[in-house]
Amino acid sequence: MSDELSLPIILPIGAIFFEILFLLTTIPIEAFVFNKWLKFDKRTSIFYAISINVFSSVIGWIVFFMVEPMLPIGIKSELINYIFFNKIKDPNISSLIIFLSFSIFISTFLVKFLLMKLLIIFMDEAGQKAEIISSQERSFYMSLAKLQTTNLITSTLIANALSYTAITVIILIRSR
Repeated sequence: MSDELSLPIILPIGAIFFEILFLLTTIPIEAFVFNKWLKFDKRTSIFYAISINVFSSVIGWIVFFMVEPMLPIGIKSELINYIFFNKIKDPNISSLIIFLSFSIFISTFLVKFLLMKLLIIFMDEAGQKAEIISSQERSFYMSLAKLQTTNLITSTLIANALSYTAITVIILIRSR
C-alpha cells in the first residue's frame, strides 16, 4: 500500500468525537424545527436534518482541508493547538475567531438552505404541479412558491441558529 493512502500516525480523535457529538446534537434540533415550521412529518424532518447536516459537514471539512495549507504558520499552529490540545496560546486571535465563526455560520446556513432546496426538488416534497390553465392560477402558484421559499429560508435560519447555539454551549462546556 502506498504512503499516500495510509492513515496518519496521529488522529485527532477528540475532533472526530466532537464532530459526531455536534451532529447528534444538531440533527434532533433541526428535525424539530422542520417538523414544526415546515409541517413535515417526523420521519421526513429527520431525513432532511440528517441529510443537510452530514452533507454540510462533509463540505465544511473539504473546504477546511483545501484552505488549511494556505494559512500562515502562526494560524496553523494555533489551529493545531486547538484541535489536538484544546488550547489557544495567542490571546490576539480572538477577533479572528469571532470573524471566522460568523463567516462559518452564514456559509453553513447558505449551504444548508441550498441543500434543503435541492432535496425538496429531487424528493418532490413540493408536491406534483398541476397543469396551469389561467394566468390567475399561475400568479397563485408563483405567490405560493415565494411563500414556501420564504418559509424555507426562515425555518432553515432558525434551525441553524438553534443548532449553532447548542454547539456553542457544548464548546463553552468543553473549554472549562
